[in-house]
Amino acid sequence: MIIWLTQNIGTIIILLILIAVVTGIVLGMIKDKKQGKSSCGGNCAHCKMCTACKGDKNREMKCKKTIC
Repeated sequence: MIIWLTQNIGTIIILLILIAVVTGIVLGMIKDKKQGKSSCGGNCAHCKMCTACKGDKNREMKCKKTIC
């Protein structure tokens, strides 16, 4: 086991760094979502995905709004 760890220490370190970076990005996105921030451009009337809000009874009203 020790030999395997010493042979793969570089890969393990890079893996841990990548996990930390991805975790930070995901946590930042969750934080932004909770604060109401979004990557939305603010013009739902021209959004190609506007009508894709399945299960949302008010999706037509949301699509007509100018600000998300």
